[in-house]
Amino acid sequence: MCVESDGCEIEGCSSSDEVHTLSGSMSPGLKSSPDLHPCKPGQKFRAALLRCRSPAAAAGILSFGNVLNYMDRYTVAGVLLDIQRHFNVSDSGVGLLQTVFICSFMVAAPIFGYLGDRFNRKIILSCGIFFWSAVTLSSSFITKEYYWLFVLSRGLVGIGESSYSSISPTIIGDLFTNNSRTMMLSVFYLAIPLGSGLGYILGSSAKEAAGDWHWALRVSPVLGMTAGTLILFFVPEPKRGHADQLGGRIKHRTSWLCDMKALAKNRSYVFSSLASAAVSFATGAFGMWIPLYLFRAQVVQKTAEACTKDICSSKDSLIFGAITCVTGLLGVVIGAATTRLCRQKTERADPLVCAVSMLGSAIFVCLIFVVAKKSIIGAYVCIFIGETLLFLNWAITADILMYVVIPTRRATAVAFQGFTSHLLGDAGSPYLIGLISDALQKSYTRSVLWQFLSLGYALMLCPFVIVLGGMFFLATALFFLDDRDKAEKQSPEEEPSLGGSRGSACCAERGRMKERERERERQLIHVFIPKPSTFNFFVLTTLIITFLIQHVVWRLLLFITGKRERFV
Repeated sequence: MCVESDGCEIEGCSSSDEVHTLSGSMSPGLKSSPDLHPCKPGQKFRAALLRCRSPAAAAGILSFGNVLNYMDRYTVAGVLLDIQRHFNVSDSGVGLLQTVFICSFMVAAPIFGYLGDRFNRKIILSCGIFFWSAVTLSSSFITKEYYWLFVLSRGLVGIGESSYSSISPTIIGDLFTNNSRTMMLSVFYLAIPLGSGLGYILGSSAKEAAGDWHWALRVSPVLGMTAGTLILFFVPEPKRGHADQLGGRIKHRTSWLCDMKALAKNRSYVFSSLASAAVSFATGAFGMWIPLYLFRAQVVQKTAEACTKDICSSKDSLIFGAITCVTGLLGVVIGAATTRLCRQKTERADPLVCAVSMLGSAIFVCLIFVVAKKSIIGAYVCIFIGETLLFLNWAITADILMYVVIPTRRATAVAFQGFTSHLLGDAGSPYLIGLISDALQKSYTRSVLWQFLSLGYALMLCPFVIVLGGMFFLATALFFLDDRDKAEKQSPEEEPSLGGSRGSACCAERGRMKERERERERQLIHVFIPKPSTFNFFVLTTLIITFLIQHVVWRLLLFITGKRERFV
């Protein structure tokens, strides 16, 4: 027999079970009381819902919501040609859609990060999903005379989706710890490539089935409403830092200004955020422009006709979406497995795996623009390998943040990492690529071949940004151990809090024991950790080799394409 929060008896529950209520958990040892009364049917249903709030189910629901977030974001990219023709806008004009979306997303992220550290997170998540679902559905009815209104609607959708991306990882961080948290975050971040790929597929398929691209924007809102309802009823609201509590004591919340100062001094957090910006720059540009680039390549090869009809070919969007799904799944799984394996050799495994994958990805991204003019299949192969390496770092980057930031600052840290990555990354990359492409097209005689080459030259900016991201991950590796240890050592008595010092001699002794254990671990694995001079030499050598390869690839590209006068 167990008791609900309103004093009714729940049938079918043993006395040894613990019941989770909206206000907390009830003791398993409660006995019958004269004040108890049988539950009404509605109360029994509510109690059954509460018993379904397992951490694994919550992580699954949050991952499903993340899939929908990215699916809605890239549905527009799946019908980009149709939108461009419908509203009669240029490359830079259509690139403005993604830029406005990301700008509103990143501006709202710090606000939701502040709210997520102080108020009920699942309520904020549900409201955000309901909001963007309603706006997306409304935008499907905008006529071609009001392109500015369509752009504005994408900005509002960005605000709604910002609440989800800023807060949901922190709930998973409070439900799990150590390797289980890495695994659950990997599942959560699988939603990024899966949702992105499904966005292309959904947009193209809905357009083909209905004969109108507007229907591509009317499917994800229905699924979004479903996800918001599931979060409202089945996702618990765990105590902040529940999985990282020290001696039963959870670290206390500090002021917002104190949080920002601490994050600014956290070198691993700063460098990993800059590296995330490089990833966002590349993925944002690729997601918007690669399908169109490959379509123009086929027009140049005379294997496809230029889009002159109201409904354009969606084959490239479908293929690119499928590749994104598969490479995303492979990348996140391989990244998590590789990191777990490398942790046996070095404690710097997380940032080092990210750095190596970024530098390797840059090489294959360069090759896309070398082979696309001659072989579409070769371009798809390079996209497959390049995206797989690029997607390796998503879950690992989130895990780095969980290691180096204390629990009561994680929502703010996730929000500002998102703000930084979007501000310096995909907020401007789609528009910037479109702007460079338009400028190149207007500079010379307009032709189909020059349209293809100008977009390719603009996209060549991406691999150089990816190399820069790899450098930032290498910098993260230099400071990762120190910042992780600082976060672990900040016990309640050491952390300035709103509630004052609550430390004890027991907590201090426990901290000293953990410090001795960490020192023994360092001695055991010291042989695998390079000295600072050796590590710096490795970093410098890697960067030089990477830049040389990039230079050779660029020269090869110019040699294959020849002088531009031959094409214009």
